[in-house]
Amino acid sequence: MTRESLTGQFHVSRESLDALKTYVALVEKWQARINLIARATLPEVWTRHVADGLQLVQRIPRDARTIVDIGSGGGVPGLVLAIAMAERPGLCVHLVESNGKKAAFLREAIRRTGAAAVVHPDRLEALCARDAFGKVDVVTARAVAPLCRLLDLAAPLIENGAIGLFHKGQDVDSELTEATKYWRITYTKSPSLIDSRGCILEIKEIERVTRL
Repeated sequence: MTRESLTGQFHVSRESLDALKTYVALVEKWQARINLIARATLPEVWTRHVADGLQLVQRIPRDARTIVDIGSGGGVPGLVLAIAMAERPGLCVHLVESNGKKAAFLREAIRRTGAAAVVHPDRLEALCARDAFGKVDVVTARAVAPLCRLLDLAAPLIENGAIGLFHKGQDVDSELTEATKYWRITYTKSPSLIDSRGCILEIKEIERVTRL
């Protein structure tokens, strides 16, 4: 599958495809110095990473204006979403990444691609405490933490109306079992379009039952 057919599957514009090519070139260049993605997956960056971010586009409400991506790392899914949805007026993706070198990569990628995104080199807890985002519509995360910890991080945003869209792997059911000891959540689990063992967990309501 070519990158053009891959992005065609997700209805990416020609302009966004060009920006995604720029982004991938930067990942390949910076990967020699910073571990942005798993080294073994670099030859499959379009299918394993770019497409994995793109599959969330159809799940972002059309009227969403503010997305917060937790632990953005190499930019998936947050920066990929910002590039792919460039035509949506007023949309801004906030990339939360406390690692200074990865944050530097994200800033350079934003500069080179023109993506509507902002990098926050800080912890999410501190950013939420000072209301750094305003009203958040969607919160995303990929390979950041087990679900219990992820919910602990994202709860302030989801409790205020954000939808959670989280990439999860083959252990999602055991993570859900553990999470429901501490949280009452309303969720939908959909198969990943990219990873046959993975899923996208969509969370719309959350209520803490007890502390970890």
